Amino acid sequence: MIQNILREILEQNLKTCSYTFNEIKEENLSYRLNNKTATVGFIYRHIGEIMLLYGNFFGIPSRIQNTTMGQQDEGQGKNLKESEELIENGFKMLHQIIETTGEESWRDLIDTPFFGKVSKSKLFSHILFHNTYHAGQIGLTLKRAEGR
Repeated sequence: MIQNILREILEQNLKTCSYTFNEIKEENLSYRLNNKTATVGFIYRHIGEIMLLYGNFFGIPSRIQNTTMGQQDEGQGKNLKESEELIENGFKMLHQIIETTGEESWRDLIDTPFFGKVSKSKLFSHILFHNTYHAGQIGLTLKRAEGR
């Protein structure tokens, strides 16, 4: 039962985010909301990296190196294809987490450096919130970017 619900929630997260993700093109990767914010490309890459890095908390080791979390935008998001692959692999990994986590295991606590001990379900929901939050930033930037 819980897996069916989580599949639907993940499907909706992907659909919601894809409205923005589908608007990201080579020509707008360098857009910024203002000169103090990260570029569209950086934020897009960040979403993919974080999804894959969070897999470590669920026992899915990641070979991804963090280039965005806690970092300044120094052009890490200039490769659109690479970022698209990170996003695609991140959503596949989230689906894998749903398929391999038993119903009772969603209550298991995970010790995180960000939130302390939280249940797997809370951490999973945070990943989805994180995706949507940053998709919103990208959407706003694409509409309002300075210097377009």
